[in-house]
Amino acid sequence: MLTSQLIETPVGTMTAIADDRGLVLFEFSGPRRLPGQLARVQTLFGEMPEPGEHTFLAQTRAELDEYFAGRRKEFTIPLVIAGTPFQESVWRELLRIPFGNTVSYHQIATRIGRPGSARAVGRANGDNRIAIIIPCHRVIGSNGSLTGYGGGEPNKRWLLDHERLT
Repeated sequence: MLTSQLIETPVGTMTAIADDRGLVLFEFSGPRRLPGQLARVQTLFGEMPEPGEHTFLAQTRAELDEYFAGRRKEFTIPLVIAGTPFQESVWRELLRIPFGNTVSYHQIATRIGRPGSARAVGRANGDNRIAIIIPCHRVIGSNGSLTGYGGGEPNKRWLLDHERLT
């Protein structure tokens, strides 16, 4: 059973969804991103979440509190990573980007053995359902620009500054 909660963060209200395997979704709650991500969750898991309490949601809240307080640089919450094989390879590579660092879409493409697929990496990045924890905000353009972020460029800048200054 999928369980959901709203979690307040310095970058806005976010929706978290977990099941007994781990965190399924952590997404900005605005109308621009959340409806599409909830539709993906329903397609992938065959159900919509019910509001409530869950051990993994409590762990998510606790780890995020530590992250935003500058006391956590790596998350340990179990993640349910479900997508195409290409998407999953991108998301797993995102998890390897160290706290406070950035890499380009081209670098991610090269690291996963698909050097000509920077745009596809960008699409997979945009489909990431577990924002901040799978750190898609750490991916930037080859020229250093803060290209595209589902949570908005101001939030991407805030997250990168937070990590750089922590």
